[in-house]
Amino acid sequence: MTDFARPAEATEAAVAPVLLPDRAATAPAGPARPERTAGGSGRRLSWDVLRVVFVLLVILYHSTFIGPLVYHDIIPKNLAFPHQVGASLLLVLSAYFVAATVRRGGARHGGTARWWWGKIARLMPAFFVATINAWIFLRYLAPGGWYLPGKRDLVANLLMLWHWDGRWGYVDGSYWTIPLQLMAFCLAAVIWRGPLGRGVGLRVLMWSALIVPALQWHHLATRAAGSSYAMLADGVGIFRWHLFVAGVAVWMVSTGRLGRAHFVAIEIVAIAEHALQTSVLDPTAGWSTDWIAVALVSLGVVAMTAAALGPDWDRCIPPLGRRVITWLAGISYGVFLTHQTVGYVVMRRLQQLGVGPTLQTGFMILTGVLAGWLLTRFVERPLHRRLMRAWDRGPGRYGRVDLAAVELPAPSRATRS
Repeated sequence: MTDFARPAEATEAAVAPVLLPDRAATAPAGPARPERTAGGSGRRLSWDVLRVVFVLLVILYHSTFIGPLVYHDIIPKNLAFPHQVGASLLLVLSAYFVAATVRRGGARHGGTARWWWGKIARLMPAFFVATINAWIFLRYLAPGGWYLPGKRDLVANLLMLWHWDGRWGYVDGSYWTIPLQLMAFCLAAVIWRGPLGRGVGLRVLMWSALIVPALQWHHLATRAAGSSYAMLADGVGIFRWHLFVAGVAVWMVSTGRLGRAHFVAIEIVAIAEHALQTSVLDPTAGWSTDWIAVALVSLGVVAMTAAALGPDWDRCIPPLGRRVITWLAGISYGVFLTHQTVGYVVMRRLQQLGVGPTLQTGFMILTGVLAGWLLTRFVERPLHRRLMRAWDRGPGRYGRVDLAAVELPAPSRATRS
């Protein structure tokens, strides 16, 4: 999802030169950049592979299962993937990169604020444009009988009010992850320097984020959807806190900040929490859990752990494949934002022309890639650059230091948190 934390950002704070306020001094060369992939960026291909796979799982879930379920005039697909896996794994991945980058971004005076602004600048402009685009598709291009959002619905979606008030429908159902990531960015920026951002305090916070949602699950599951408690719990995203814990734990074990036995215990509890939070408690049918989805999320966390602890996967993929994967990963946030509502409309219109169900899924994937590339190329990247320049000219103009001139010792295992 963003962040989908851009892999390039994981190295940006460590290697990018930081200008002095008067720009009079020239910074010495910084640390060597990591080896570049075939796509030309200094980042590990492993994370790009995972990001592309997770976004593909999101598209398959929406195109083959959710689309025909929500809009009954879209014919069922020959092969369906009815498991909500991709979005959950993208949240785990996002949490990993939040943990990895907030400390680098905050290592200089004023750096935490700039790191936070960079996340907002990456996340929000593309979201606003994609929301307006989805609203236009539903309002003016969708078939009759589909959800017809009004102007108030557009405003409510731009303000992300869905979790807080069930009266507001989604113009795109994928967007439920965006406010959760915003809260994660804000929380990380606030706590990382304090007692809750390291050592015992961080561990207590992580276990609390696993235990508290589990303790309240039955109370939430038996409340009416529109109750005050349900709106509060949904608004703060309590049903997905465990995914952020899982991602942070992967980063901690990969940097020696968490013992492996403790890491395994956290991940087991996080997966059990995922099984609980995704279960449905029906008065007549009883308890139901999608155990296949739980197993796939578990495999995704294992794959992330392998990517974090093991060697890069670039040797297993030919150069052309590396370039394609790196390019797709670079537009993954745009694809995530644009594939669902636009794809549904495209599938339905193609159905009117006699296109079969399997080809409809293929066209939805192609539409998502094309629309995602356009959003990334003309909205996300240029607006991010402009907003970061605005920050550097304004709030970030004072207090910057030349990191390249300061040799920062690596923390010992005893002092890591």
